[in-house]
Amino acid sequence: MSAVHSSPAVDRERRPAYPVDSRVILGWKSNSLRAPAAPPFAAIHLEVMGPQLDDLRDEVLRGLAKPAKELPCKLFYDQRGSALFDQICTLDEYYLTRTETAIMQQNAVEIADLIGARCALIEYGSGSSSKIRILLDHLREPHSYIPIDLSKDQLLQSATAIAAAYPRLKVLPLCADYTQPFVPPSIAEDAARRVAFFPGSTIGNFHLHEAEGFLRRVRELVGREGGLLIGVDLKKDPGLLHAAYNDSAGITAEFNLNILAHVNTRFGSDFHLDQFAHRALYDEQLGRIEMHLISLSDQLVQLDDTKFALEAGEPILTEVSYKYDLDQFATLAEQAGLGVRRLWTDSAQLFSVQYLVAR
Repeated sequence: MSAVHSSPAVDRERRPAYPVDSRVILGWKSNSLRAPAAPPFAAIHLEVMGPQLDDLRDEVLRGLAKPAKELPCKLFYDQRGSALFDQICTLDEYYLTRTETAIMQQNAVEIADLIGARCALIEYGSGSSSKIRILLDHLREPHSYIPIDLSKDQLLQSATAIAAAYPRLKVLPLCADYTQPFVPPSIAEDAARRVAFFPGSTIGNFHLHEAEGFLRRVRELVGREGGLLIGVDLKKDPGLLHAAYNDSAGITAEFNLNILAHVNTRFGSDFHLDQFAHRALYDEQLGRIEMHLISLSDQLVQLDDTKFALEAGEPILTEVSYKYDLDQFATLAEQAGLGVRRLWTDSAQLFSVQYLVAR
C-alpha cells in the first residue's frame, strides 16, 4: 500500500521533548480522515548534531594552508548555495537530475518491491527531498523518513513539506555532517529494515579511498538486513561532462563563487569574489570532474590571524566529482562489504541507480 497524499491542517505547538538549545521543535496535528492510523499529534524534531563551527573553521584553515589549496565542498550549501543548486538541477546541460529522476520513476515499483514494507528511509544529503517522494509514493507502509543535511533552513523546510504530504509517516530531520560517523535517531529501531538513500551521484564527491570508507559506514548503519539505494554517474563523452559543469547561464559559476561568500559570512574571512573565476574540467586519467576557483591576481586572504597568499592563476579546489563505469563501482562496493543486488540505467547509459545489500 502506498503512502497517502493529503494536505492536513497545520497546528504548530511547542513541545518540550528535547532541550531547546539543541533542537528546533515543531508539533504537527493532522485532521486527515485518510490516515486513521496516525496518532492525533505526530511531532517533528529537527535534531542538530553538528559539526561544530570550530571544526569547520579548522577544516577551512587546513585546506587553505595546503600547497594545493582547497575548500570543503560541504560549504557550498548555505541557504543561497542550496537555492542555486536547485536551479542547476533544472538546467538543460545538467543531465544528472532529470536522468536519475526518470530512472527512478520508470522503475519505482521494482525498487519498492526490493526495499520492502515498513522500512526506515535514511537520506544522506537530502536537500529539497524531491526524489524521496518517488519512493514514498510506491513503498508499502514506509515506517519513517530521516533526512540528513547540513543546511538547517532547507532541511527544516523540506522535512516540513514531507510531513504535510505524508501524515502517516514519522519524519525526523537530522542536521549533521553525514561524511562523519553518526548515530541514527532511535525512531528507526522498530522498522523492518533500514535503507539508506544517497541520490545525485554525491558519492562522486568523495576521493576513492574516502568513498570506500563512507560505504563501509553506511553498511554498518543499515545492518545485514538493510540496503543502500544510490545514484552513480557514469563515465561518458567529456564534452557532455564539460557542459554540465560549465553551463551557459553561468549558474554553476555563481554557485562555485558562493562558497567564498559563505566562508566570509561564517568565519569572517575577506575573500573578494570579483577576484576569482570559476573553472571546471574533466581529468580523463583520474575519471573525475574538478571544480576550481582561479585567483585573478596576486592577493592576500585573511581568516582569523592567518593570511594566505595567492598568485594570479592559482587554483583553489572546491569539488571533485568522480565518474564510474559499472564494473568499477561494483568493485568499490564489494571492497566496502556491499554487493549490487540490482541496477538500472537510462538507454544512453549516462547514469545508474543501484540497490546494494550487505554481503
